[in-house]
Amino acid sequence: MPSVRKSLFAAVLFSATALSPLAASAETILGALAKAYQNNSQLNAARAGVRVTDEGVPLAKSGWRPTINGSSSIDYTKTNFPGGNLSATTANFGIKINQTLFDGFQTSNNVASAEAQVRASVEGLRNTEENTLFNAATAYMDVIRDRQIAVLTEQNLQFLTEQARAARSRFEVGEGTRTDVAQADASRASAVAQLSAARAQALSSAATYHQIIGDEPGKLKGASPLAKLLPASLNSAIGVASNEHPAILANQHLVDAAGFSVKSAEGALLPQLSASAGVSDSYNHNSPASSSSPNGNSTSANIGATLTIPIYSGGRTEATVRRSKESLSQARIEVDVSRDQVRQAVTAAWTQYTAAQESAAANRQVIDAAQLALNGVIEERNVGQRTTLDVLNAQAAVITAKINQAGSEHDVVVASYAILSAMGRLSVDRLGLQVTKYQPEEHYNAVKDKWTGLRTPDGR
Repeated sequence: MPSVRKSLFAAVLFSATALSPLAASAETILGALAKAYQNNSQLNAARAGVRVTDEGVPLAKSGWRPTINGSSSIDYTKTNFPGGNLSATTANFGIKINQTLFDGFQTSNNVASAEAQVRASVEGLRNTEENTLFNAATAYMDVIRDRQIAVLTEQNLQFLTEQARAARSRFEVGEGTRTDVAQADASRASAVAQLSAARAQALSSAATYHQIIGDEPGKLKGASPLAKLLPASLNSAIGVASNEHPAILANQHLVDAAGFSVKSAEGALLPQLSASAGVSDSYNHNSPASSSSPNGNSTSANIGATLTIPIYSGGRTEATVRRSKESLSQARIEVDVSRDQVRQAVTAAWTQYTAAQESAAANRQVIDAAQLALNGVIEERNVGQRTTLDVLNAQAAVITAKINQAGSEHDVVVASYAILSAMGRLSVDRLGLQVTKYQPEEHYNAVKDKWTGLRTPDGR
């Protein structure tokens, strides 16, 4: 009965999707990647981060634009004295416009820096997209591998259960020993523990799949490596990655942004020129009327310019310039760091891909040989030339080879995606995903020249 219940549990775990609508069309790896591209919360957060960075451009451009302020005041005063009382009401209403004419090129450099940061954020988003697609492919293959392993351990348990029953039957008729029974029972108990661990791992992989892809894994189709999209050699892959990987490009744009920040900081040492204009209306009412302050309205207007020449700011401006220069130096070093990291990632993925291919080919031969050996050992055991322990060892070799083969097939596919990701080419377009591609430039074009408005382009 326990083995029957375990078989039923395995059937529910790995075959219940046949009763669900998803089973009619099994999920493919590209379909799962399309879901991850749409649903992954980390990727959507990165897209929101790019939109935040976009607003830095109109923020920087505000330095070119005028500022307009209105002001008003009203004052009522009442004074009592022995001969009577005096009340006075005064009011002022006005509007003033300020316009920067020259700010040491700070605004122009701030705008250029903000635009470079937008370009860097777009490349950073592309890097996040590629990492998300790679993680989704890994999660997909993990589920397939762990389900295969769980099925293999279930089959192993069934085989060992039969061997334990057969050993007990032979012992009862005097053809075996108590040692054979004990060895068979021990192997079966070990298989029960292995099956429990395999099922737990399959459920854990399914949870990771849901986290990354945003859906429960139903019936999954096997996947093939992206061999046609890979370059001919490792050197070619490294060359492509050095020129195209978004992490490198993002850091290069950050170097540009840091360079413009240095120029903006230096601009604070130059003269500043601004112009202003205003108009105001004053109202005055005294009771009783006074000749020194007659009742009535008066209107005044003014226009002027202000030239500010910085002389000494306590060392603040100079420290800001030095700090900006150090940030520029750091940004340049970060480009070299990202190149080294990308080169290492490409090399590691390439070697893993090659090793996994060789391992898969070798494991296929191991499985054939181990299965043939198992069949022979069983026949020899049946005629008394082998022991139960020999059969158990031969079965363990078969199961180990099959589990290794499942791992090798998983590694081949994952490593092919890793190579494309390390090259910077694991994109929606190259994979041909059936999904609407996110266009970050649409939001940027909508906000870069906005003068006013509180609503975001999507209406929030």
